[in-house]
Amino acid sequence: MDLDPLGILSHYDTAWLFLSLIPSAIGLVLFVYGKKRGLAPQMVAGVLFMVYPIVTPTVTSLIVGGALIGGGLWYAIRAGW
Repeated sequence: MDLDPLGILSHYDTAWLFLSLIPSAIGLVLFVYGKKRGLAPQMVAGVLFMVYPIVTPTVTSLIVGGALIGGGLWYAIRAGW
């Protein structure tokens, strides 16, 4: 039985897929926290953390993207948003 007849998942690395679960989980927690407390920066960062692993092809870009989103969230909180 072929689980991927169209070959959609053939270019993904298994280690990369498991690593991409980390920022997605962080994004889910941030989004739920921001929604409960009514905090827009946490909600936006949460959505970005959940979505960006889809478009990052390498582990390096996964780390750099996460650092940029985290830095943007830190700056938004420090700026008082």
